[in-house]
Amino acid sequence: MANKINVKVLRQPDPHSGSHWETFGVPYEDGMNVTTILQRIAANPVTADHQPTTPVAYDASCLEEVCGACTMVINGTVRQACSALVDQLMEDSPNVIEVRPMTKFAVVRDLVVDRRPMFEALKRVKAWVRVDGYHDLGPGRRVLASEQEAAYPLSRCMTCGCCVEACPQFHDKSPFIGPAAISQAMFFNAHPTGRVDESDRLEVLSGFGGIADCGNSQNCVKVCPKDIPLTDSIAQAGRDTTIHKIKQWFGR
Repeated sequence: MANKINVKVLRQPDPHSGSHWETFGVPYEDGMNVTTILQRIAANPVTADHQPTTPVAYDASCLEEVCGACTMVINGTVRQACSALVDQLMEDSPNVIEVRPMTKFAVVRDLVVDRRPMFEALKRVKAWVRVDGYHDLGPGRRVLASEQEAAYPLSRCMTCGCCVEACPQFHDKSPFIGPAAISQAMFFNAHPTGRVDESDRLEVLSGFGGIADCGNSQNCVKVCPKDIPLTDSIAQAGRDTTIHKIKQWFGR
């Protein structure tokens, strides 16, 4: 392993400026990940050709692939910086590690992007369990073990943005709501209490930018860091919205 790692970072100082590449030489350490690299650059923001610069802006929180905040494109693949280990990256690309922001969201600065479209999509599908007040509502319906097993994988979504970054239908010229919101709608429709808003969620998914806009590329399920069965959710949404509309047509 080389003593120094060449790291190319796509920089952008603000949302209205153009982007440019900067290369850094970062000393290699055992067990380091891309977040470590960005921390080392912040501690010594000097490019490989000895030009002083500013620390690279990036998002991070949990540092253990739970929050999804540090999602970025690393060596051409969307993933989390905290779980992108340098040793593995150097096996695939021994000369340089390339880091850039996600392309499906507006850049705020450097690697920080505005993921608001994902959160707005979750609002559209009411991705929560609505409660009537804060008094004791009782235990509710018992959830079967089989229902828990089906719902748990969907509950692991951390709204990281990997699925929409890989989705060819999700971009700023498309109204498509995206695979994460579809999967979360199915998750809350399966919840005994969340099912109260099932009709509203299906109405959104059957409307503008909903399930019909999915091109079934299946890119989303390939890049999901939590192995969420997104294509199963999309298929279920297709069936449920069809039944929902048929019931509407027959006045039921």
